[in-house]
Amino acid sequence: MEETPAPGEIAKKLGEKVTISGWVHDVRLLGGINFVLLRNSEGMVQVTVPKKAVTKEVMDQVSALHPEDVIRCTGIVKEAKAAKNGFEIIPERIDMLSASATPLPLDPRGVTDANIDTRLNWRTLDLSRPEVQAIFHIQDALVEGMEAHLRQSGFLRVFTPSILGGVSEGGAEVFKTDYYGKPAFLRQDPQLHRQLAIAGGLGKVYDLGPSWRAELSHTPRHMSEHRTIAPELSFIADERDTMRVEEAMVVAGIRRANERCRKDLDALQLDLDEPKTPFPELAFPEIYETLKRLGHALPRERDLDRESEKLLTEFVKREHGSDFFFVNRFPSSVKPFYVMHVDSEPEFARSVDMVYKGLELSSGGQREHRHDKVVEQISQKGLDPEGLKWFTEPFRFGVPPHGGFSLGIERLTASLLGIENVKEAALFPRDPERLQP
Repeated sequence: MEETPAPGEIAKKLGEKVTISGWVHDVRLLGGINFVLLRNSEGMVQVTVPKKAVTKEVMDQVSALHPEDVIRCTGIVKEAKAAKNGFEIIPERIDMLSASATPLPLDPRGVTDANIDTRLNWRTLDLSRPEVQAIFHIQDALVEGMEAHLRQSGFLRVFTPSILGGVSEGGAEVFKTDYYGKPAFLRQDPQLHRQLAIAGGLGKVYDLGPSWRAELSHTPRHMSEHRTIAPELSFIADERDTMRVEEAMVVAGIRRANERCRKDLDALQLDLDEPKTPFPELAFPEIYETLKRLGHALPRERDLDRESEKLLTEFVKREHGSDFFFVNRFPSSVKPFYVMHVDSEPEFARSVDMVYKGLELSSGGQREHRHDKVVEQISQKGLDPEGLKWFTEPFRFGVPPHGGFSLGIERLTASLLGIENVKEAALFPRDPERLQP
């Protein structure tokens, strides 16, 4: 395999001959001296082409280069204080590996702006931009840090089905598919099978993978396909145990991103502050009184709307100095059948959302582990108890108190990086209009 050294390694080879491959990011033809910015996954390198120091063949090759040509360059490393990395390469040989068509439908240099649809239509060119690549380097570090924390805390990674024989949460927001002539559905969440893993005695598990929502939503907060990291743990005291797991996991992810991705954060001109724990908690029904004092009264048993989330975010920031907070004890009428209700106040559920700067990033809490209650709540939600027997029957045979949550990876990434449209945090996003590339 051909090695392409990183800029930091090349800088140590002053006076030596190196070979580097990549894309032509930009070409500057100034007559007596020309410049090529060569880009690859390791960074950007300046190739300096003085007419007096290179062959006519190399000079002619450079003059014919276009942005996004893929080349291999062999040359001598020399110190150059004016260059971004403190060095330049004087080429002895240039090989064309793949010529790019012209004109480009998108400017990977970012000099010419493009709207989000154009960028996603030509996603491979968009990904060529260092600041776009930085998003996915940081996302990878976030996930790595969160996974490492879960594993160190005794969680087992499991893989749950994406194709279900029934609707897991009710409603019409589900994709139907044909499964050998029988109706099936893409999962809305890896929820139910995580619970069955707990029923099977696995103790603490987490899933990492895609889920789907057939929402005809065109907001910058929604996608039809998204990925989550979703832990589940048994023998909890109540839903607050899941909150402690989640906040520690998020902090671990942010810490790893800060450790690994300084260059990428610099490319985005960002710093990631590590949040303090525990995150503040707001709970229903007290939230209704808080919102009323803030001038936005909600009827009892009503879910939060966008204005409520905005006001509560400002309230928590002002009172607690935190951008993260939990909302607990949602009205049970707005939550799925598997959420445990508060026995003393059954109109409220042990259901928890984590919110960051006004945006819900996760949903979870304590699950109902008692068979009779699960079946009762299925009927209350208007679902078919027979169709969910595959899930409820194991609850007849002893299931411990348990809970968990599902955290949206793209939403977390976009929110932390201040990206307005969550689609930018998905490599190839899917929405109601976008099925390609």
